[in-house]
Order: sequence, then C-alpha cells, then structure tokens
Amino acid sequence: MTHVTYVPVVLMLSFFQLKTLFSAGLARRQPDVLDDLRLHNDLQVTKKESQVILYWNNNLTKEETEKYSVKYILSYTFFDTSQERKERLEEKKKKIRLELHTGFKAKVKTQVFMKETEDLIKESGWTECTYRSPPVYIQNLSCVIYNISFFNCSWHIKAEDPADVQYFFSYRHTEKDFECQQYIKNARNKNIGCHMKDISFQPPRKIFLNISVVDLRNNSRRVSYYKGFIPQKIEKLNPPINVSVSLENRSIKIHWKPPPTIGSGEKKCFKYQVKITDSKIVDVTEEKYEYPLLRPAKKCTAQVRAKKEVCITNKIWSDWSEPVIIYDEKTVDSILLSLTLFSLLFFLGSLLIYVCRRYRFLEFITMPFPGPTDKVTIWLATDETHHQKQNSVQVEMPSEVILRISEDNGDEDIQ
Repeated sequence: MTHVTYVPVVLMLSFFQLKTLFSAGLARRQPDVLDDLRLHNDLQVTKKESQVILYWNNNLTKEETEKYSVKYILSYTFFDTSQERKERLEEKKKKIRLELHTGFKAKVKTQVFMKETEDLIKESGWTECTYRSPPVYIQNLSCVIYNISFFNCSWHIKAEDPADVQYFFSYRHTEKDFECQQYIKNARNKNIGCHMKDISFQPPRKIFLNISVVDLRNNSRRVSYYKGFIPQKIEKLNPPINVSVSLENRSIKIHWKPPPTIGSGEKKCFKYQVKITDSKIVDVTEEKYEYPLLRPAKKCTAQVRAKKEVCITNKIWSDWSEPVIIYDEKTVDSILLSLTLFSLLFFLGSLLIYVCRRYRFLEFITMPFPGPTDKVTIWLATDETHHQKQNSVQVEMPSEVILRISEDNGDEDIQ
C-alpha cells in the first residue's frame, strides 16, 4: 500500500519542480521582455452617423505581435448613466452607438500574453478620452408594437430646443427603410410621436430607429438620434382570448387562450395575471385558474392579462380582458336555494326510508290479499250455474210463428 501511494507523490513533486525551474527561467528572461516592450496607446475618435468609432494603436512591431498574444481592455461610461461597460477585444477598434446619450468617457489598455501558456507578461497603462456629442434635445423615447401590425413611438422635447428645427422619424428593419406615416404634434407644432400601421415584423431581427433634427431655415440635417429594439421586447400583447367560466365541484374554474403574437406562441412563453373583484391579483403560468365558490357581498367578475417572460423578457402587460361574471347575488341565491332544496329532499327521503323500515310499512303495503272461503266459492259456483241456465233458456226460439190478422171481411189465419 505504501508503494502505491508513493509513486503519485513523487510524480507530483517532479512536476512542480519542473514548473518551478521553467518559471525561474522565464523570470530570468522576463526583464528583457519587459524592457523591450514599451507599450503605449494612441486613442482616436471618429463620428459616423449614429455611432462613434474608437481607434487605438500601440508601438508593438510586427514581429512582436506575431510572437506574443496581444489583447485590449476597453472601458467606457455614458454621461447620463453610472454603469461602466468593460470589454476584452482582439481588434484595435470599437463601435459605440450613442443612441440618445450626450457623450461618454472611454479608456483602453494593452495586454501582452505568452502564446504557449497565456501568461500575462506585460500590460500598458490606461489611455483615456472623452467624447461629447452635439446638444441632445430629445428624451424619453419609447416605442410599442400592438395589434400585431401597429407601431407607435413617442418622445419628449426639451424646452431649450431651437424654434427653427423639426424632428422627423424613420426606422430600418429587414434591410429596408420606412418613413413615418402619421406624426403626432405638440402645441408648438413640433413632432413628438409617430403612428404607423400595417407593419410586418420579423423577429428576432432588430428595429433601428432614426430621429433626424432638420434645420427648417436651410433644410439641412443637424444631427440624428438612433436607438435599436428587439420587436418582442416592445410588443404589447392583446388581452387573452376565449375567457370562460365554469362551475365544478363547488369551485369556479376560469379558462382562456393566449393572444396572437409576432414572436413565439408557445405556451411556456406566456405569463398571466388573474384579477377577481375584491381579491388580490394572482400570477398564473397556465391557461386556467381555480377559484373557490364563496358568497360575495356584490357582483363578482374575473379578468385576465398577459405578457411574455420566459422566451424573452417583456415588461409590457396587455390590457385586462373584458370582465366575465363569475356570479352575482341572484345567481348565488339560486345556487344556494337549489342546494338547500336538494339537501332537504335528500333528508326527507332518507327519513321516509328509515321510518318505513322501522315500522314495516313496506311489508304492510306489499302484503298479498287472502283467498275466498269455501262457502263463498260454493256460492259463486252455484250462482254462476244458475246464471248459465237462465241464459240458455233465453237463447232458445220457437220454430213456428202464427200471426192472426183481423179484417172487416172476415177472419183469416195465416201460418
């Protein structure tokens, strides 16, 4: 047993000894590498339509780039947010979409790794830059898809926006551009929203919005705002359909069907909420809900709404379905009256059966009648014989009939 455990221990010790020697050799060569690699980044910013492109260069030679593995750490934060976004890249550029942000702060550094071991041997310091976009006058941009093919977007305009500019809306989807069909205006006649219908969406392909600020004096575009959406995330579902109520086993069962949608229609994608009068809203994952039968103080109704949460996260709930009457006071009174009458009839029937069995009323009712006595039998037989004889006498007829007719001329016998 001692020999069996000794061999792995020796092998492990030998492995660690070799690794230590390799690390020591690398450490002896490390100063030369550190001295030779004098990393420095040159960061530049270029604006292109809806996005800002960051470029950076380092002072590594082509031989050094082929000899070592070089990667870059990029970190940037938008002015109007506190969330820092950090990425590890192998390319020396990054496209950042401004959307409605007013600018950002970015920084980048270079890291050099050994290709064989991926050990970090050197990294540069951070190179920082700040980008400020032109004044942004649009805020609170929001869009919603409803009724499968309707699309609405709205935005607010800051009070300090120039009086001689107008805002025009368009979006790009499936490699096609679509202009706004109908604008929504404010009191200053500025476009603050767009309504479109009969739109076809093909998820999961994104929708890219574009709001252009146009100077009305010379009809030139000052700046454009861009924002991208995944269609399913901004879809407002219709209320669930075929909502019905049934009474089963002294409980109310509510059933419904999921609404139509532009994305996946699988049952697992939907989440529902059921609202019953004077009750808390209940979360439901299936297409049914069971509610105990109670006597309410007033009319009781049920409503259902839906959204997607499993297949894709969507924060927009549908509207509530039309109220469906579970029961009102008259219905409950009739149900309780029917139940009371049934219970009373059942009790009376059980009581009647018990009394009949207790006092043998059924035996008395079903008891057979006794047969006639001998005297009655003889009398009935004699009476029947006498009756038959009398009938036979009445049936016999005389064979000859003599008629005597008297006339004034004389008597004449006719036989």
